[in-house]
Amino acid sequence: MSKSAITELANTLKILSDPSRLAVFDLLMQGVQCNCELGDQLKMPMNLISHHLQVLRDAGLVDTERDSTDARWIYYSVNQKAIRQLRQQLDAFLDIERIQPRQPACGSRRISKRLTVTRR
Repeated sequence: MSKSAITELANTLKILSDPSRLAVFDLLMQGVQCNCELGDQLKMPMNLISHHLQVLRDAGLVDTERDSTDARWIYYSVNQKAIRQLRQQLDAFLDIERIQPRQPACGSRRISKRLTVTRR
């Protein structure tokens, strides 16, 4: 993976590493929610829920939609395109086919390999 791809993945994982934020995101994975529903389910104050939602929005992980009849209400949902991209990044990063057989270039294995070669 490129350095920029690793940095991007690390930044997303850092955002999701906060347990409270991950709990908010987990509820959003169950479907559209409003701030008050999230606060009630997580027993967290509205300002803290709003903070976590803003961080998730800034990262592009969450979308918003205002109520068409009462603009005071905002509904939050997971950005499915961003989640598909995150899954692709994780799949690429954790692909076991990336693991190559190799010997360390340092430590006792290197020394024993060098001794074996020298003794021949």
